[in-house]
Amino acid sequence: MFEVVIGLEVHVQLNTKTKLFCSCPTSFNHKQNTNTCPTCLALPGALPVLNKEVLHKSIMLGTAVDATINKTSYFDRKSYFYPDSPSAYQITQLYTPIVEHGELTIDFEDGSNKTIRINRAHIEADAGKNIHDGDISKVDLNRAGTPLLEIVSEPDMRSAEEAVLYLKKLHSILRYIDISDANMQEGSFRCDVNVSIRPKGDQKLYTRVEIKNINSFKFIQKAIEVEVVRQIEAWEDGVYENEIVQETRLFDQVKSETRSMRGKEEAADYRYFPEPDLLKCEVTDAMMEEFTKIPELPDAKKERFMNEYKISEYNASVITSEIEMAHFFETMMAIDGVSGKTATSLLTVELLARLKGEFNISNSPVNADKLGMIAKRIDDQTISGKAAKEVLDYLMENDEDVDAAIEKLGLKQVTDTGAIEAICDEIIGANQDKVEQYKSGKDKLFGFFVGQVMKASKGSANPQAVNEILKQKLS
Repeated sequence: MFEVVIGLEVHVQLNTKTKLFCSCPTSFNHKQNTNTCPTCLALPGALPVLNKEVLHKSIMLGTAVDATINKTSYFDRKSYFYPDSPSAYQITQLYTPIVEHGELTIDFEDGSNKTIRINRAHIEADAGKNIHDGDISKVDLNRAGTPLLEIVSEPDMRSAEEAVLYLKKLHSILRYIDISDANMQEGSFRCDVNVSIRPKGDQKLYTRVEIKNINSFKFIQKAIEVEVVRQIEAWEDGVYENEIVQETRLFDQVKSETRSMRGKEEAADYRYFPEPDLLKCEVTDAMMEEFTKIPELPDAKKERFMNEYKISEYNASVITSEIEMAHFFETMMAIDGVSGKTATSLLTVELLARLKGEFNISNSPVNADKLGMIAKRIDDQTISGKAAKEVLDYLMENDEDVDAAIEKLGLKQVTDTGAIEAICDEIIGANQDKVEQYKSGKDKLFGFFVGQVMKASKGSANPQAVNEILKQKLS
């Protein structure tokens, strides 16, 4: 039996307006090579100046993961050449990063949890972008100098599931504190996975393999599973030491395999040394007081939702997993008379099932106010739960008021007990044989009478009233 050992390095693009060391905008979707200046092009004589907002957002992240904030940190120069790096080096933080020794708790479906240690989060500058067009390669330096936070975990994860839970939790925190859009498809949230195996019970760390730049949770899970199988097979075949070497590999999504990319460089290859063009980075007490103020985090919001709105831990976890959904739910609950149970069901079961294709929680045709009003009309018994689904379907296609839709569709519940009694009397009178059977012990026939009354009222009779009246009359 083998144990899997996983550590993750996450590169997060910070959502500052300007780059890390210059005033160029970070909107790199503009025309190629237009958001550049002598500093981010590394021209002779141009000097970097640290963007204070990068420091602010880094400290917010450190606060969110309960980490140590180093009030004095330093920048280092990491030497390497890539075509999209005009300086032939990267300014980063190797020896004393801004954030160290944090932690993050992941939650499993069975209600248990696990704490994953975070080794560090350090500031560094992003490279540009290579564009390959047939036999021609082009370089766009609009992204060069964009601020990154590299968040490095300890090797505490023991399965692909744990790795994905960690990444999803980290992704959620970044969105909650609004320091990055964390868009995986656009490269704002990039992950390198370090994977190794060892015999169960062995505490030694064996050769790790790094899988680079995977851009979806699904592919990260698959890449880990595939790489683990490769390493276990090598061990069992007696070729582990020859085949499993410290290297960088790529995940081929089509062939579902990892492939060697290059040998893993050691620190000596990068020739790190203190960055000579930057002063040490010092955080004042006033900055600490300001920068450590962060919004409510997912776990705190989940606990509050459970206590305030009386919903289950599972439902609270689903709702708070994305900040947009949490805000949507809170807007629904701001409507007087809406219960947490009804709002949760409408949001997590009914609305999410209808959001397909181009639609998501942010651009839903039925906004939070409308869905909250549908929930209110269920709770005040204006409509039934079944009718609410019809109203929701209608409003997904038509931009109308909820109450107007209910009237138009004729779905308003009949709560007049006199009208319901008349229908019940009619159904009972027409089915005397089944009344006798029911009274002789066939209790299941009660459902038949409820169904007939609801059918006769075209679904408009209040189900609770129908049940109470039928029980009284049939007894």
